[in-house]
This record gives sequence, structure tokens and C-alpha cells, in this order.
Amino acid sequence: MTVLATGALAQTLGAFSGGGTAYRARFTDVAGVLAGDDVRIAGVKVGEVTDIRLVDGATAELEFTVDPAVPLTASTKAKIRYRNLVGQRYLALSEGPTAERLRPNGLIPLGQTTPALDLTVVFNGFRPLFTGLSPQDVNGFAYEIIKLLQGEGGTVTHLLERTASLTTTLADRDELIGRVITNLNQVLGVLDQRDAQLNETVKQLQLFVSGLAADREAIGDAIANIGGLAQATTGLLHDARPALAADISALNTLTGTLQANTAAIESTLANAPERLRALTRTASYGSWFNFYLCDFDGRVIAPDGRELNPVTFHGTNAKCSS
Repeated sequence: MTVLATGALAQTLGAFSGGGTAYRARFTDVAGVLAGDDVRIAGVKVGEVTDIRLVDGATAELEFTVDPAVPLTASTKAKIRYRNLVGQRYLALSEGPTAERLRPNGLIPLGQTTPALDLTVVFNGFRPLFTGLSPQDVNGFAYEIIKLLQGEGGTVTHLLERTASLTTTLADRDELIGRVITNLNQVLGVLDQRDAQLNETVKQLQLFVSGLAADREAIGDAIANIGGLAQATTGLLHDARPALAADISALNTLTGTLQANTAAIESTLANAPERLRALTRTASYGSWFNFYLCDFDGRVIAPDGRELNPVTFHGTNAKCSS
């Protein structure tokens, strides 16, 4: 008895299909429809989709079965509707004005079928509303929109209830929205006061960019030449580095020598003006100098302090005696 009761309940809920009369319907788009999806009339499951195929290279054909107790007519209309937001579809059938019976395996033509809604287009149109709702409200509101656009009755009230949720949310954020508008108004006011400067800045930027575009070839050549110069400078420094290091070392030695002989250098510089004046007076008689060797005393001092080969000379010229 339990098994029989479970089977009866499952058959009532539509979990199992007991076969039925086969029919066909052609659509321009059956995206998302799968074999095994429900076939419904007035929301009640009366069959299921059994096959999907492409015919004529551009038309989709659904094959489905319907309970034999539910006859279809030649004017029956077929629509693909969303079962839920997950993307499940079902085939909805509705009777037309003609009472002529549709024979088994009969075809419902394109003129009597309607494909599913394009949810991308629908949701893009309602995107501004969705931004103010919570994820739960978005799901419920979107489902009510789909049901309403698919022509299902009794959904306008629910749609208005979801819309009321949006208005309530916006009302709760009235202070925040007002602050944003006030701040935006201040920003726009500052921009308006600086309109002339902003306009001039844009013009100058445009001239600058235009100038760069006009000189792009020269700029490119300059960048290439800079690269060559950097490479040549690198090579020059690499070649000159040893000599430069030796010069710096020698300059350091020279500086030490000058520092050690500071007194002699200062004395020489102090006596140099008087000696230069005397030399100038001597040279004023012509472009030559007369020198007379009167005395010479030469000594060679060995490292141990001894004098080697001392030489002494005293001139007898009259110039030397004056």
C-alpha cells in the first residue's frame, strides 16, 4: 500500500511520465531547453520534452509528448518560459480559436510559437533598480518581472511589492543620497567657477599633444640618439677609468707635496713680485739677458754625509769685482 501510495503521489506531482501523444513545435531559439523539461498547460504538467534538433539549418524543432487525455488543436500556441532564475525552462501550451484536432506527430509552426525571453536585455533595463536592492530582493524581484513579462496572471501585485521594497530602501538612504548630491553640487560649483581656467588647460593640453604628435619622428630620433650617446659615454668611461684613477692618485700625491712645502711656496709667492720687477727692468734694454758666472760652489753629499769631488770656482772678471 505504501509503494502504491508513493507511486500515485509521484504521478500526481509529475515526477514520472506515463508516455503520451507525440507532437512537434518549431522555434527560432530554444536555448536552455533540455530533454525531460516539462510541458504545461495552465501551469499543470501534461507531458515532457523528448528531443531537440536543428532543421532547415536555422530553425529548432522540439519533439514533446502530451497526455492522451489532453488533445491539442491545430491552432495551439507554444511558448518557452522560465521555470526559475537558475535557467530551467518549460514548454507552455495554450489553445487557439480553432477546434480542429492536431494529429499525432503534428507540427506547431513558427507563427504559433514564441521563444524564451532574453534575460540579458530584461535585466539590463532594470539594472538601476537592482542597484538599490539586497541580493534576496533582486532574486525575488527579477523572478516577478520574468513571470509578468511571460504573461502569467496574478504577478502585478507581487511586482509592486518588490518595487515598494526598492522605494523603502531608497527612503532609508535619503540622508546619504542628499549628502552625495550636496557634495556633487559643490564640486560642480567649483568647476563652474574655474570654467575659463579648465577650458584653457584643455586647450593647452591639446596643443601640447598635437605638438608631440607633429614631432613624433624627431622625438623618436632623439631618443635613439640618446641611447647611442649613453652607450658611447659608457664605453668612454670604461676606457678612461684606469687613466683617470692614476690621475686622481697622482693629484693626491701632488696635494700632499704642496701641503708639506706650504712655507716655501708662500715665501716664493711673497718674493716673486719684487724679483719680477727687477727682471722686467733688466729686460727693458732688449730681448736678451747677460749673465756672468762669478762664483760656483758644487758639492755632492753622499748618503753617509761625506762630500764627493767638491768643486769651487771664483771668477776674476771685472764684473765680478764690482
